[in-house]
Amino acid sequence: MTRQKRRTADTRRAWKGAYGMAARGNGRHGRDAEGNRAGHVLALVATAAVALVLAVSIAFAAGARHREHFRTQATTSARTSSPSSPAPSPDPATGDAAQRDDDGAGDAKGDDDGKDDAAQRRGDATARAKRIVDAMSLDERAAQLVMAPLAAGTDPSALASLIGDDHVGSVILMGNWASGVDGVRAAIDALRGYATDGTPLLVATDQEGGLVQHLQGPGFETMPSALEQGRLTVDALREDSRRWGAQLHAAGVDVDLAPSVDTVTIDRAANAPIGALDRDFGLDADGDARHAVAFIDGMRDAGVATAVKHYPGLGSVTGNTDFTADGIVDTTTDADGPEVAAFTEAIGEGRPAMVMMSLASYAQLDPGVPAAFSRPIVTELLRERTGYDGVVISDSLSASAVGGVEPTQLGVRLVEAGGDVACINDPAYTTPILAGLRARAAADDAFADRVTASATRVVAMKIAIGLIR
Repeated sequence: MTRQKRRTADTRRAWKGAYGMAARGNGRHGRDAEGNRAGHVLALVATAAVALVLAVSIAFAAGARHREHFRTQATTSARTSSPSSPAPSPDPATGDAAQRDDDGAGDAKGDDDGKDDAAQRRGDATARAKRIVDAMSLDERAAQLVMAPLAAGTDPSALASLIGDDHVGSVILMGNWASGVDGVRAAIDALRGYATDGTPLLVATDQEGGLVQHLQGPGFETMPSALEQGRLTVDALREDSRRWGAQLHAAGVDVDLAPSVDTVTIDRAANAPIGALDRDFGLDADGDARHAVAFIDGMRDAGVATAVKHYPGLGSVTGNTDFTADGIVDTTTDADGPEVAAFTEAIGEGRPAMVMMSLASYAQLDPGVPAAFSRPIVTELLRERTGYDGVVISDSLSASAVGGVEPTQLGVRLVEAGGDVACINDPAYTTPILAGLRARAAADDAFADRVTASATRVVAMKIAIGLIR
């Protein structure tokens, strides 16, 4: 075995050991080759049967096609590779039926009206969120910024006090849940029952596919890796994502912390967090973005929100930030490069509910500072330049990459940078992170204002995805 292959194998074993996962199966799901061949035969028969009718009506059909051409120019996307759009479904960015600007031009009256309507819905959700947050204490606002972990095999009652007494606003399901849809639903129902303050609990998980599929067992398909998903057409991926999302929705999950929009720029085996684990779509930046949008759209069709990750990209580092602080400096990604552009497209076209920040540092953007703690990256690049005004979530703040930071300061640094939700994988970090946020907010009025702004974004997202009605 070559050194490179050994390194890849070691990386995969470390990942499996950390999360209790087995590699997932290959290929598409729920498709029948024999059925496809039968469909082709039926199509030929149908074509022959209508040939005479078509010949008689050719002039009318031509006229209809001519009229349809102009309708299509005015109302559909110029990007022919985009997935076809089903009936409108709830939009996590607005809380209403999607009115998506798909033509890429933005100068038609209908497009402007759609943008105005979406902006109005966002404004309404934000105004309502402000009223809800105004009624909270400062401690309760800070608690909306914490996503506590519940590991597979842990009784939900372990979080009863955090949710009921401390008002923690979100939970992430971690580990190898083998209890199936019904078992996960029972756990989530128990968690939601602990929220007594009138602000519903948000439940998330990592359900990317391949090595990262936390929820398994009866009712959950074995999802292919993102690399395999990248070999599908965007239409097929949206269809598959809709089905996977329906399974998450049935289990009570609100947000899938996926997809990864990282574009691998170095040797795949050397890129420990993404390429070596097949967590990317395996395409160029534009292809990665288009497949990410298809994944997001499919989840939305099923009523599940998403979070694109790991902004501004983990495809150019060698170290896995979960397990090491070495090899996690990206020296090439810049604000105008294709890696950031992939996220910009996925955010603008897909409208995910959240953007997850990387814990690597970026020499061309803010040297020496993890992206999740970087105001130039979170606020100036993502929010101001890209125009993203939604929830920003960190990658796990219990990761080795930020192990040198005092735990009470982890959430503080995220919020100072312009972030909102502190995602945590190790339960030992939950209380210190929450305590640090509360202490700083109590001592610093400017920071308290930032906590209030972040809590408002979080509550507005809960309204948008239907948790708060």
